[in-house]
Amino acid sequence: LPAYAELRCISNFTFLRGASRPEELVERAKALGYSALAITDECSLAGIVRAHVAARQQGLTLLLGAQFCIQPRDAGEAPFTLVVLAQNLNGYGNLCQFITKLRRASDKGTYHLDLGCITGQELQDCLVLLCPERKATDAQLEAMGRWTLTHFTGRCWIGVDLVRRLDDELWLYRMRALSALTAVPLVAVGDVHMHVRSRKPLQDVLTATRMGKPLTECGYALQRSAERHLRSRLRLAQTFPAELLAQTLAVVARCSFSLDELQYQYPDEVVPAGHTAASYLRQASYDGAHRRWPAGIPEKVQRQIAYELDLICELKYEQYFLTVYDIVVFARSRGILCQGRGSAANSAVCYCLGVTEVDPDRTAVLF
Repeated sequence: LPAYAELRCISNFTFLRGASRPEELVERAKALGYSALAITDECSLAGIVRAHVAARQQGLTLLLGAQFCIQPRDAGEAPFTLVVLAQNLNGYGNLCQFITKLRRASDKGTYHLDLGCITGQELQDCLVLLCPERKATDAQLEAMGRWTLTHFTGRCWIGVDLVRRLDDELWLYRMRALSALTAVPLVAVGDVHMHVRSRKPLQDVLTATRMGKPLTECGYALQRSAERHLRSRLRLAQTFPAELLAQTLAVVARCSFSLDELQYQYPDEVVPAGHTAASYLRQASYDGAHRRWPAGIPEKVQRQIAYELDLICELKYEQYFLTVYDIVVFARSRGILCQGRGSAANSAVCYCLGVTEVDPDRTAVLF
């Protein structure tokens, strides 16, 4: 059986399109012996955390990405899908920023993207897969391919989906011609919407819901078959040329990013020159305590402050407290109502910093 990685797969976080949860997709890919799986929800990274946890448990390589529908600007262009995969931490950050820009520029739940809105510079350290629609003309396919090659030279592929349609052979022939014309290599993609084929009825209901029509009136809007599931490697070998399956591993080899690399990054400017985060937090806490109790800090409160500062330093949370403190100072300096909530009320340090107004001398503080 050939080694294979699925590079185009949406989950139920692509609302009313994906019919399987990220965990189900990961578990199924592992059971089928896939080398890797890419979760590529539409203009979203919402499902990747659940997928990451499941992939770590299953021991499966997970690629993080998203896919975008590129809309035509005029009658001479055709819509197509661009799958974007993060290669490393910088690529992941660029992809996140790109999605944020698109979402903020449109009404909630929507986005708009055309060829004038995207450049290779925005998606540095990302790989892209051009996935055209079959109704595109040869001239439109050539324009798509040349645009992709121009903006993503050396990090682009043409994604070929073969889903047991009557024109699969003709489509593969056209894609090979496009590859020869543009020098962009071909790679197999499944355009997966569900982890098993038995989810097809649910996927149909999602389509009908999205369209606001009864199932019987959805017609060709429904998927023509249940082939957009995670197929066995035997079925993939019977469907795709071997070189297209092998190319999926070449894509995986260039992606090394994992969510395990992410760490909190607090602003450095919250710590003044000449101080460490721990020393400045201690100073700010006792300065605040003297303002709270000008006649002297009660012994009970002194013990609580010392205990909390020791624990904060042990857990390396100093910059978190200083960041919140910086926000509070800014808000109060401009007359903005500001109040800590939740477990912050159980902290003498938060009271001294002005984050809360719950007096630890008059309460039993559970930090």
